[in-house]
Amino acid sequence: MTGALPRVVLTRPVPPGAFSRLCEKTAPEVWMEPTTIPPAELRRRAADAVGLLVVSGERVDEELLAAAPELRVVSTMSVGYDHVDVSALTARGLPLGNTPGVLTEATADLAFALLLAVARRLVEARDAVLTGRWGGWDPEFLLGRELAGSTLGIVGLGRIGAAVARRALAFGMEVLASTTRTPELEGIEVVELPSLLERSEFVSLHVALTPATHHLIGARELATMRRDAILINTARGGVVDQVALAAALRDGTIAAAGLDVAEVEPVPPDDELLRLDNCLVLPHVGSATRATREKMAELAVENLIAGVNGEPLVHCVNAAALGAPRPA
Repeated sequence: MTGALPRVVLTRPVPPGAFSRLCEKTAPEVWMEPTTIPPAELRRRAADAVGLLVVSGERVDEELLAAAPELRVVSTMSVGYDHVDVSALTARGLPLGNTPGVLTEATADLAFALLLAVARRLVEARDAVLTGRWGGWDPEFLLGRELAGSTLGIVGLGRIGAAVARRALAFGMEVLASTTRTPELEGIEVVELPSLLERSEFVSLHVALTPATHHLIGARELATMRRDAILINTARGGVVDQVALAAALRDGTIAAAGLDVAEVEPVPPDDELLRLDNCLVLPHVGSATRATREKMAELAVENLIAGVNGEPLVHCVNAAALGAPRPA
């Protein structure tokens, strides 16, 4: 009807402030169930939508785009966009917005929290209290690892990797980095990945998932790591070969791992990683602070509104799409 607001689809609710802003400019339809929206249901809802807001792990592919001929923009409430077929969007002249920058500190906090939790065996210690295995002070009970004086290898020195490096230096750690960037911080030694893996007591991953980084850490790489090494992954699950990781943890090739991401999310309950005492798996909560999620939602909504109105996005992944003709 004349004057009707443009219809957009959200695959998850967003915080009230961002949602109010969205309601001023569009007519949003939101998937309210606690589970991921099924692909067929998303295709049905997107059939006449002009905008789509998704989150990490929800596929935006050729099949979905073909079912949504009215789309003008896709906005993802995430920095990473490996769940989106960027080439398919670009070919259709559809911009993709993402939310870089606003989750840097929260994700770096979580990466370092994982590192500390695994190094000091905090989950095992809590379980010992809850199950009555705490029998009093014992000089050999639940011995962990100290950070000061140890070596942290950071794979990928973007915003989040650099933020983790700042934390590590403050803890008195030696910091190595495998990166194409020149470090802005003093005290970081840039090395090739094989050298980093051989030398580091802790390895933290901070690279985007691309064809080049898929299974960047596999059986061969794990075998080159120290036997007392701890692997931390808050990047994307596909950066690590999880089958190889489970074998390395089980066989003692490396000491432990802390993961906030997985190749399949949610992690299936029968996954071997969940049965290993030396592996701590979290449910992808790197950006899960109230302030950060509100900023992410605001940016994702601004990208969505701009795209619906044919205006430049605040952050556009595929600027080439803006000059591409849309299919008739």
